[in-house]
Amino acid sequence: MPRTVPVALRRVPVAGVLLTVALAVLLTVAGLAFSGAALPGSVLDPGALVRWGYPISTVVSEIAASVTLGALLLAAFVLPRSGGRTSADGAAWPAVVLVAGVAAGTWAVASLVHLLLSYGYVSGAPVGGPGYGPELGLYVTSIGLGRTYLGVTLVAAVTSVVAFLVTTPRGALLTGLLALSGLVMLSTTGHASSGTNHELALSSMFLHLTGAALWIGALAALALVAHRLGADLAPSVARYSTVAAWCFVAVAVSGVVNAVARLGSLDNLGTSYGLLVAAKVALFALLGMLGWAHRRATVPALAAARPGARAPWLFWRLALVELAVMGAVSGVAVALGSTAPPVPQEATGALTPAEIVTGHPLPPPPAADLWLTSFRWDLIPALGCLAGVIVYVRWVRRLRARGDRWPVVRTVSLVAGLLLLAWTTSGGPAVYGHILFSAHMVQHMILVMIIPVFIVLSAPITLAARALPARTDGSRGPREWLLGIVHSRVAGFFANPIVAAVNFAGSMFVFYFTDAFELALTHYLGHLVMIAHFSLAGYLFINGLIGIDPGPKRPGYALRLLLLFATMAFHAFFGLALVSNEALLVPEWFGLLGRPWGPSALEDQRTGGAIAWGISELPMLALAIGLAIAWTRDDERTARRQDRAAERDGDAELTEYNAMLARMAEREQHLPGPKA
Repeated sequence: MPRTVPVALRRVPVAGVLLTVALAVLLTVAGLAFSGAALPGSVLDPGALVRWGYPISTVVSEIAASVTLGALLLAAFVLPRSGGRTSADGAAWPAVVLVAGVAAGTWAVASLVHLLLSYGYVSGAPVGGPGYGPELGLYVTSIGLGRTYLGVTLVAAVTSVVAFLVTTPRGALLTGLLALSGLVMLSTTGHASSGTNHELALSSMFLHLTGAALWIGALAALALVAHRLGADLAPSVARYSTVAAWCFVAVAVSGVVNAVARLGSLDNLGTSYGLLVAAKVALFALLGMLGWAHRRATVPALAAARPGARAPWLFWRLALVELAVMGAVSGVAVALGSTAPPVPQEATGALTPAEIVTGHPLPPPPAADLWLTSFRWDLIPALGCLAGVIVYVRWVRRLRARGDRWPVVRTVSLVAGLLLLAWTTSGGPAVYGHILFSAHMVQHMILVMIIPVFIVLSAPITLAARALPARTDGSRGPREWLLGIVHSRVAGFFANPIVAAVNFAGSMFVFYFTDAFELALTHYLGHLVMIAHFSLAGYLFINGLIGIDPGPKRPGYALRLLLLFATMAFHAFFGLALVSNEALLVPEWFGLLGRPWGPSALEDQRTGGAIAWGISELPMLALAIGLAIAWTRDDERTARRQDRAAERDGDAELTEYNAMLARMAEREQHLPGPKA
């Protein structure tokens, strides 16, 4: 139990985290010295304080942000709380929330220092020099990079205040999402802010930062409260191990994407940047092996060990080494971010109008083969689809391992739906959807009308409820979070078939005839929100009609068909509005691409309206036919059920009905008045 842990073990956590920070700073300094990134500039020199302090403040702020996110992750998903149905101690839960608040405060201070030094780093002006104050004010109010760093500092400060007030896993999750917004802002800085493939650079940088932050931060936070866990140590480490495995994949994939984009070829491995990449890869591979050993040896040993001093030593035997290597990786990563890559990340030469507007060269005229073979990775949806398939198949295997069955057709439906989603967001519809409004409308209709049908028929929530283990120690795992969301009032409101139908049809008008469409075209985050919103809106609407998953109280088949036909009419009206519209939507985008092929932008927009009208009718008609068949089968099942009941009780219901008619006739005969 926590009270029996030796004093020496209680001092290990702080020492381990300080060792991580020290190694990160040391490797940052060594990497800068090796690459020459901190040498005085040939034109403007902000001074040694800025040249060395800026990257060091970067690594300190990133580690503090990581511990903040990791601690909140533990509070929301991992650590047991007192009050569960088991004998969980729960003493570490308040402590890890306190760790999150202190780490967020450290993050805010380090981010403020980083902000002050960043101006000198980008402008070449020394801190405190002539005009530094007014220029710094202009930097944080009018320059994008300064505004971003100021926003990160404010997010860190607010997170620190809110974290000290957190008392529930829900509060920890919401505070974690607030902290995560700081990483979203950070992912737009550095090399990602000027990448030629801006969307890929942003998505890979966000995945890299988030994966590394959760991996490093959760282990550091777990180390800081390990002496309080007692009997809760083994399940907590096992749950963290699963999170770390997913983080490893996210960091590995995003790191490969970043390295390929910046190195260009293997010949550049001999450059300073290439050697730093090689060092980071080697350290990361070592981390992966340590994590594998952790998962294969330490986690089972912890589960088998008796509570007491031996269990914490088993944890620290590997955690200390892993934290040290994580600190080294962080240091090399910061040095890498401060070093110029061998491949220029800004487009050079004369840019075409399409490259200026979209950041991509104009594709060739669309053809059937190009729709199928054109590809431009949208990393976050693609990895999300891959993860979805892996998780779903693992759940199915878990059911079969315990003797339960799951229809194969549902698995096929899920795989087909996610493959279609990956192609829609990274294939031909995505490539041409940035250029042609008609192609964008094809992408939109697939997202909202076709993919949700496959997902609904695969019943993922039903499978998750059956396959995910239930927690009894007061913590909230994936099953508890999923069922809590499904049965919440907010989800119940939006899943109501009438509300879902209004959202399904009405949000298209709101999206295309407001600034939301422009935000989705010009900002990657807006693009992701568009994909998530319309996919979810389609799922909620179709699940209310033909779904298997729990959620809405589905109306009778007559009302379902009425909602479906009303939505079809709304889609037709939307398509007609686009066809007859004389004004070009987002003219500063579609009107400035300089396409030498295809129809004019306004004609293409009208084609998109016809597509919205025509494509929507086909899946709607298929749904109507399916509903009609389901209605007929439901009536047949009801009739058969009534026939079986009549056979069992001698048709008591009909007998009672005839007796009631006879009693009514007898009462009429005894009423006063003339008789016929």
